Order: sequence, then structure tokens, then C-alpha cells
Amino acid sequence: MDKFGKWITGGLGWALFGPIGGIVGFVVGSLFDKSQQLQVGSGNQQRYQTTQGGYVMSLLVLVAAVMKADTKILKSELEYTKQFFVRSFGAASASEAIKILRDLLNQNIPVTEVCQQIRKNMDHPSRLQLVHFLFGIANADGQIHESEHKLIAHIAQQMGISEKDYQSIEAMFVANTDAAYKILEVEATATDDELKKAYRKMAVKYHPDKVHYLGEDIQKAAHEKFQKVNEAWETVKKQRGIV
Repeated sequence: MDKFGKWITGGLGWALFGPIGGIVGFVVGSLFDKSQQLQVGSGNQQRYQTTQGGYVMSLLVLVAAVMKADTKILKSELEYTKQFFVRSFGAASASEAIKILRDLLNQNIPVTEVCQQIRKNMDHPSRLQLVHFLFGIANADGQIHESEHKLIAHIAQQMGISEKDYQSIEAMFVANTDAAYKILEVEATATDDELKKAYRKMAVKYHPDKVHYLGEDIQKAAHEKFQKVNEAWETVKKQRGIV
């Protein structure tokens, strides 16, 4: 199973329980022989730090929900997802991830309950990164459909993402004349000093080191979001002539 196996042997932690555990249980079990079957369920759930395995499974469950939102699964979405996993985890792991995703697409996903489980157990920077990934998947065909857009907004809300944080990530994918300001979470009327403070704050919030504990692969993927903050700052600086 290459690196994918490390996600499993590293432990799914809290994702082994609750609605996520119920959804992915049979999928995870299929990766092992009968003597190694995992037992999952909704019993007493301890609080664990999020492992890479738990994070990736949570991501795949939410990706499946978003892909199903517009009632049709596009090859471009599957290809985008596969290429994301290729870049992040390698070709062998990407193939395994897509197999799991195909199984998840055939399941009924209780999105609200899944998001509440994630909110309870996953830290804020990691949840922000999930929202960023979901927008990337939804935008795979060059446009974010209304049903997908609404579902991602619901997911963000249920995961405890503030409106400003949501709009910041949304502006990285949805064209808007004030996109750079939204990414920096300020109004276009903000002073230069307010913009400088906002940039420093966002650079800290979205820094890839915030998710370093999930491994080099996730940290590398998080750099894309961090780069959008830098690009927004450069855009505003150029517009205003800030030195």
C-alpha cells in the first residue's frame, strides 16, 4: 500500500469512531486481510490529536459529499483529486485514495454530523485547509456550481469556520473585484497600516507550519493557500503604491 499504508498503520484516531468511522469502516477494512479487520462504530469516543490517516479520511468523505452535490460526478473532478493526491502522496497512494473515494461516492454521507465530529476533534488550521481543498475540488472543471458552493459554505459553518475565514478562502477561487481584500479579511476602505497588520495576521494564520504535525505532504499542499495570501498582499501593495 506504499505511503497509503502508513496513514492506516499510523492510526485513524478519532476518525475511527462516530459518523466518519461508520462511513469508512468497510472501506478501511477492505485494505486488510480478514485477520486484521478493524472494528469501528459510534461507541465511546476519546479525544485524539488528528493523525494523517484521520485527516485524509475526513478529507475523502467531504470530497465525496461535494462531488455528489450537483448530482453528477465529473471525470475532471476525479482527475483533479487524483492529481492532488499524486502531488501530495505519490502515484501509488493516489490510486488507493481514488478507490476509496469511488466507494464513498456510493454512500449516503451525513454531512452535518461528519462536520460536527471534525469540529470537535480537529484544530482550526487543519479545518481551514480542508475548506481550501474542497474549493479546489469543486473548481476542477473551471467553475464552482451553486450546489457545491452552498454545500462548502454549510460544511465550513458546521466545522466552526468564521464567515471572515470562509470568505478569505472563497476569494482564492471565486472571482471578485475585492478578492485580495477578502483574502486578507479587511474592507477595501482599510488604511495602509490596517492592511499591513492584516497581512501579518493572515500570514501567521495560513502558514504551512500550522499543519506540520500532519506530515510533510499536507504541509506542502498547505503552501498553496499561504501563497494566495502573499499574492493578495502584493496585489494590494501594487494598487496602493505601498512600499
